Amino acid sequence: MRNRANLRELSELLMRFGPTAVVALLCAVFLLVEPLRWGLVVTVPLLLLALYDFFQRQHTLWRNYPLLAHIRWIMEDLRPYARAYIVEGDLEGRPFNHQQRALVYARAKGQLDSHPFGTELDVYSDEYEWLAHSVVPNAQAPSEWRVDVGGKQCAQPYSASLLNISAMSFGSLSANAIMALNKGAAAGNFYHDTGEGGISRYHRSHGGDLVWEIGSGYFGCRTDDGSFDSDQFAQTAQDPQVKMVEIKLSQGAKPGHGGVLPGSKVTEEIAEARGVPVGTDCISPPAHSTFSTPTGMLEWAAQLRDLSGGKPVGIKLCVGKPHEVFAIMKAMRETGITVDYIVVDGAEGGTGAAPVEFSNRVGMPLREGLILVRNALVGTGLKSEVKLAAAGMVHSGAGMAMNLGLGADWCNAGRAFMFALGCVQSMKCHADTCPTGVATQDATRQRGLVPMEKAERVARFQRHTLHSFREMVVAMGLDNPWQIEPGDISERLNGAQSDSLDRLHGFLQPGALLDLPESTPYAHAWAAARAETFREAI
Repeated sequence: MRNRANLRELSELLMRFGPTAVVALLCAVFLLVEPLRWGLVVTVPLLLLALYDFFQRQHTLWRNYPLLAHIRWIMEDLRPYARAYIVEGDLEGRPFNHQQRALVYARAKGQLDSHPFGTELDVYSDEYEWLAHSVVPNAQAPSEWRVDVGGKQCAQPYSASLLNISAMSFGSLSANAIMALNKGAAAGNFYHDTGEGGISRYHRSHGGDLVWEIGSGYFGCRTDDGSFDSDQFAQTAQDPQVKMVEIKLSQGAKPGHGGVLPGSKVTEEIAEARGVPVGTDCISPPAHSTFSTPTGMLEWAAQLRDLSGGKPVGIKLCVGKPHEVFAIMKAMRETGITVDYIVVDGAEGGTGAAPVEFSNRVGMPLREGLILVRNALVGTGLKSEVKLAAAGMVHSGAGMAMNLGLGADWCNAGRAFMFALGCVQSMKCHADTCPTGVATQDATRQRGLVPMEKAERVARFQRHTLHSFREMVVAMGLDNPWQIEPGDISERLNGAQSDSLDRLHGFLQPGALLDLPESTPYAHAWAAARAETFREAI
């Protein structure tokens, strides 16, 4: 037993200091044997690194395992790539698996996007859900659909594509990525949401339609103290390139959370877009300062609509407390002021960085959120006046069809368009080390992303995805995608049972919340909602 213990101690010592000893020995040999002295170019730096590791105080592993411990850091950096390319199966990766990414890449490049030998999904597990096709497909369906956004209070309605670029700010994305997205949007006749970081020179570079997102930091329309500046807003919002305005209440990745862009990252270009001083911390508070109640929000939305010259104004939110959604509906009914559209962002959304607790545990997923907002609009008789959009892991025609079946009028996608730009899901968005130049401000990394080349891929992906979406509608025998109903979508309950979504979720009839709210699943939340406050009234 004693001998075994000694062997274990010896092997441990060899593991800890063996590499350093080998390098030191090689240094000595190379130094003494003149023809081999070139080897010192490699071994001397390694020996110096080992000595540094031994005496430094910050990293325990480095002190205890000089040289060898660096393998751990190398493997940690390589882990996302090794997992994606070697370990994972086609359906295992997250947030997007290999098959989903490959579909976007193929469509962006104009390559064959067919899949051989049938589905790889287990059709008897809860991962399978399906759309009901018809034995009489409608081949005469229109080749394209668009949706008119803008109610009676809007003087400049906008005809939107059914698939657009979701909110992604300059600063989170690189200049080259923003230029490629905007040029792709211009070529494909769809819109590009600016994100809350303001309208940069790169958003304007190719004239693509813009939806200007206004967050709680009021970037691009703020005073020196961070308040809303109506004059600045009017000047920018009346630009013909800006087609709609979007008030950001919350986002899927981190609903209810503000943000800080450190001053060290606020370059001259970012400062110009956001209207903040160069090198100063750029703070986005958790809540808006222009309003604190549903009624106040609608009054501000009406002001924005007037200042923009009558362009559509909407809100974006990740659903949290249902009564707050109903409070907005009651405020629209009581004031007569309506927003022109609502974008529902699912908790599964997210293109930049967010605290992991928020990403994993805060916010309602898109499907439940979309159903709730759809029911709120239909149940209060407002659906005909307020359009509804869905955002959250949209990447395919089938996903679009399912969202429209749940009440959406169109879809927005973020990460799918990042894939079209060349994103490889390296999970480095937060570290400014994105290897594809999409989510970084590092000029040397951005250089790899050529805007003119990637813009073609952006437009091609959108076009082919809409073509796939149309084929889904044709296969269902419908005249247009707004005819898709919850009953056309089914999902599994277990290996032996399945049912359609209209039987699994409650879908309200028009006016149900006004006529008989007690008969709906939302009776408590409806009773707790008030137009004058976002707080529960009970």
